[in-house]
Amino acid sequence: MAIVKDNILLQLVRGSIGKHITIYERNGQVIMAKKRGPSSRKPTAKQLEARQKMTIAAAYARKLLNDPELKAYYSSLAGPGQNAYNMAIKDAYNSPEIQNIILEDQAVVVTAKDEFRVAEVKVQVIDAAGVIIERGKAVLARNGVDWYYETAARPVGGKIVIMAVDLPGKETVRELLLV
Repeated sequence: MAIVKDNILLQLVRGSIGKHITIYERNGQVIMAKKRGPSSRKPTAKQLEARQKMTIAAAYARKLLNDPELKAYYSSLAGPGQNAYNMAIKDAYNSPEIQNIILEDQAVVVTAKDEFRVAEVKVQVIDAAGVIIERGKAVLARNGVDWYYETAARPVGGKIVIMAVDLPGKETVRELLLV
């Protein structure tokens, strides 16, 4: 790979020259590199999994960018050489993370993070028999990371199920057993 500087001819050329050289621009620099062809190796299971995950993320991104507000949000986060589509794919590729669950008095405090934004946190209280006693959405605290949900009851032997959802709709679920 070579970075082209002060060459008037190659500053105007983009694409492939024959079957050997490709010229392209990235971040304002003109780059000349050996033309790559398709790999002759069979993809590994991890590569196939990553390709599938990327296909799903791209589908989420296309859907997200139909909303003008979300498109503007992702555009505002894009850096040099990036666009709203790149940011939407990055967001859709990773699920939110539930880092901590704390029980305070009657409140459940959930620390949830996402590289971009956690859209909502849902909480369910389930008794020992598996019946949902209550459910609802948590409220975001001022710090932008913690979510609060006030419970009416916490049955012994039951559990609290927390679901964090990001903008693309990807969910992360964690359970906390009540003793």
